[in-house]
Amino acid sequence: MRYRNIDPQLFITNRKKLISYLRPNSLVVLQANDSMPKNTDATMPFVQHSDLFYLSGIDQEETILLLYPDAIKSEWKEILFIKETNEMVEIWEGKKYTKEAARDRSGIETIHWISAFEPLLHTLMGLAEQLYLSSNEHPRANCPVESRNSRFIRWVKEHYPLHRYERIAPIMQKLRSIKEPIELSLLQEACRITEAGFRSVLSIIQPGLMEYEAEALLAYEFIRRGSRGFAFEPIIASGANSCILHYHQNNQPCPAEGLLLLDIGAEYANYSADVTRVVPITGVFTARQRQVYASVLHILKTAQALITAGLSFLDYHKEIIAWVEHELLALRLIDRTDLKTQTQTAPAYKKYFMHGISHHLGLSTHDVGDTHGIMQANMVLTVEPGIYIPKEGIGIRLEDDIVVCHNGIRNLTEDIPIEVEEIETLMRQGKQL
Repeated sequence: MRYRNIDPQLFITNRKKLISYLRPNSLVVLQANDSMPKNTDATMPFVQHSDLFYLSGIDQEETILLLYPDAIKSEWKEILFIKETNEMVEIWEGKKYTKEAARDRSGIETIHWISAFEPLLHTLMGLAEQLYLSSNEHPRANCPVESRNSRFIRWVKEHYPLHRYERIAPIMQKLRSIKEPIELSLLQEACRITEAGFRSVLSIIQPGLMEYEAEALLAYEFIRRGSRGFAFEPIIASGANSCILHYHQNNQPCPAEGLLLLDIGAEYANYSADVTRVVPITGVFTARQRQVYASVLHILKTAQALITAGLSFLDYHKEIIAWVEHELLALRLIDRTDLKTQTQTAPAYKKYFMHGISHHLGLSTHDVGDTHGIMQANMVLTVEPGIYIPKEGIGIRLEDDIVVCHNGIRNLTEDIPIEVEEIETLMRQGKQL
């Protein structure tokens, strides 16, 4: 792993929290993600299943976590099954977890090779009253590829058709949305790495720069600081591309007088930063760009001032949309008639601000968590208003990562330049080097 060792107490604590939500005499089984194929015999870089990492800290394929808190034998209460390693595996694939290393990383005492899983599961299924299983219940999930957990659900129900099964996803969503102090420090490190990349890339932005050149420098800065790279496919969108919400081609030259939108985030220890900044390609904003930028920045600051533990997501959304409408009126993009004739399904603001204002952040960039209830302390959210004007070639989105506190917020990205004057000064200084 590129990241520093994480205190196993985090994973011990996370398992205790999960166990407190389980029905009596329950089993839990969580599978690692698959190593996904490329062409021929190649595979994509492995990314661990977020729930499994959250509960074990094990960052390796072919891993299974089994929990049976009410087991009659202590060695059955927490069991980790890992890929068996040997000299041949080390020659071809490198070092894998030994049983001792897996024990140290996870805080789980009972470690078996994965070949022991099915026989032991057969024994425990005869004792437990229900089995908790994992499925992807993220509201935006849309993956046709069957996961390892999905295959296990099908397999276990075929082999044990009369057993009772429970969903673990609602519990994990609740747990993962409230971060532990160690998690906050890992997210802060991801944001710190992102800041370093952003400051570095400011020095090379100029007309004619290819978007992918900025992407390359960001990747370099992220990886050299212990990140695996981008937490998500970066958006390096210049000129009119800044109005495309999920622009990933990053293959165009930066036009003079245009803007460059950078929606980027480093991954660190599987935790994601997610930051958006917009800079003038010439180093100086035009009057109109400044005007729109000021509106978006005002919405961002208004949103951050609202957020506190106890605020409902619904009230938050309503308040911010009112401010978006106010700014769109000031920019003369909509008028009072637009507001009077708008409908619930086609609100006037949606022409210029099409996406949500916030999402949970953590082990996934669009992390699991409730966005219909009440904000709670130690939730980590993005705040990302935007205004997009395709006919003017102006797309501005500004995004910070914040921790919800009992009285306000803590901004994990407060050191990443965002004020117009600071950005212009840094770009001017970079060109003088």
